[in-house]
Amino acid sequence: MRETAAAENRPYHHGDLRRALIDAARRLLESEGPTALSLRAVAREAGVSPAAPYHHFKDKGELLDAVAHEGWDMLNAQMAKAKAEATTIQDKLTGLGVSYVRFAQANPALYRVMYDASRDKEGLPDHAHMEDDSAYCLVRDTFVEGGADVTNEIDLELATNAAWCAAHGMAEMISFKMFDHLKVALGGEEAFIRATFQHLGIFAIARGR
Repeated sequence: MRETAAAENRPYHHGDLRRALIDAARRLLESEGPTALSLRAVAREAGVSPAAPYHHFKDKGELLDAVAHEGWDMLNAQMAKAKAEATTIQDKLTGLGVSYVRFAQANPALYRVMYDASRDKEGLPDHAHMEDDSAYCLVRDTFVEGGADVTNEIDLELATNAAWCAAHGMAEMISFKMFDHLKVALGGEEAFIRATFQHLGIFAIARGR
């Protein structure tokens, strides 16, 4: 009772309250999962009053959207780094796919929220899909670098979507035991992921066909 009263009286002032709330939400997501997330729980985790989150988020949905936005920014940055470290077009495409899967593995709850936050909307948010530095555009632009015809918009979009779906499928299935023998044969999990992407027909453009 005393702890509850203390929490109710705790001031909402914070150096960067919005940042603190998003960080607290991410910690709760990874430690306890989305079902444990509420504005009250996030306030408690951030060390602020229960009323404090409402200064930035009208409800849990808005908070999750903000967390998802940060997740997409993190994914964009990780994929951009992977592309910058590669040299050939095929290595760039493979690196983009590997970095996508690795991000999903390292941030499972955040990754789930990124997609869950878009399920009741028409599609992925613009900053994840349309902006020039988005993960989606990184894949699309790499196909263009490899020789894709920019005037054939439908074909380019299909190739980009195919690559995205392949990475998403791998992220969902990477822990399946049915792949264990391939991971062993190829020398590890990352080698398995790379080999799988390199066998995809959507990467034929990177091989000059």
